[in-house]
Amino acid sequence: MAFPQFQAPQDVGAATSVLRVPTGPSIPLNRLAPEAALRRLELTIVRRLEGFLQGDHMGLLPGPGTDTNDARVYQPGQDDVRKMDWAVTARTTVPHVRDTMADRELEIWALLDVTPSMNWGTAGITKRDLGIAAIATIGFLSQRMGDRFGGLLMKPDEVKRTPARSGRTALYGMLRKMLEEPIVPDNVETKYELAEGIEQLARLQRRRGMRVVVSDFLTPGEAELDPSVPPPWERSIRRLAVRNQVLCIEVLDAAEMDFPDVGEMLIRDPETNFARYVNTSDDAARDRMNAATQAQRERVKIAIRRAGAGHIQLRTDRDWVTDIARFVLNYRRTASFLHKPPQGVSK
Repeated sequence: MAFPQFQAPQDVGAATSVLRVPTGPSIPLNRLAPEAALRRLELTIVRRLEGFLQGDHMGLLPGPGTDTNDARVYQPGQDDVRKMDWAVTARTTVPHVRDTMADRELEIWALLDVTPSMNWGTAGITKRDLGIAAIATIGFLSQRMGDRFGGLLMKPDEVKRTPARSGRTALYGMLRKMLEEPIVPDNVETKYELAEGIEQLARLQRRRGMRVVVSDFLTPGEAELDPSVPPPWERSIRRLAVRNQVLCIEVLDAAEMDFPDVGEMLIRDPETNFARYVNTSDDAARDRMNAATQAQRERVKIAIRRAGAGHIQLRTDRDWVTDIARFVLNYRRTASFLHKPPQGVSK
């Protein structure tokens, strides 16, 4: 995180988060995800899940449902004789069949990382709010199918849970809670890192479904760039992907990918005690930092794919709705290959 040594103007929006911890959201609720732009999109579910809406999603067993419901009088030519309830038929001397209840709709759970590294941005929106916008977009896509959507906020000291509910009103309520959640200050005591947050998601939600992990996937204090060395959170995503379809949304700021030339500045990690002055006017120094960032992002990309999860990268300087729309359209062709469980593990 960068802290240039000058006073910021009052009208630069999210860029003030580079100088100080923001005090509130950088985007209003009504701009999170334009619903009109999402009407033609639909998330494709390719893994066999325990939640589905009357055949809209693949289930573990065929048919409209497996839970028994009330018995009713048999209708010749309309009912399957294999559903005959012989116990009720014997008691009433009238043929009865046993109905089955359709299983519940798909449950989608999103884990949002709101640790201090997510609190800043230089292109009109902070990474934290971009993550909320991504969850809003996925949430609106799921509402078309009537699916239930729940959320977890991973703070350094706790994980807050919002129950899964269906409907646009419930989704707006969850998004409002996320936007109004107090900003986490820098250098607070850390109890939960991303790996622990994902493990918490896996333990709390045992019903199969779709899981969305939204983070910058940065580990405090880690300087490893070798893609063959797995990040601390890869094992947790791999375990989560055994039973669920997992989508990882990586949020980045424009200045992280292309370091700006703004003279001498203090580089400080908001989650550790690291601090160092860097002359950003030095081309060689900027090239080294950009190369390290590219290697770091490539390592994240390889780790997510290796864990069997889908991956989408969003940036604060781009339209996130367009990026997600492009991803969803391509996702239909590639999801069945991405979400294959590890060898020897049943879907």
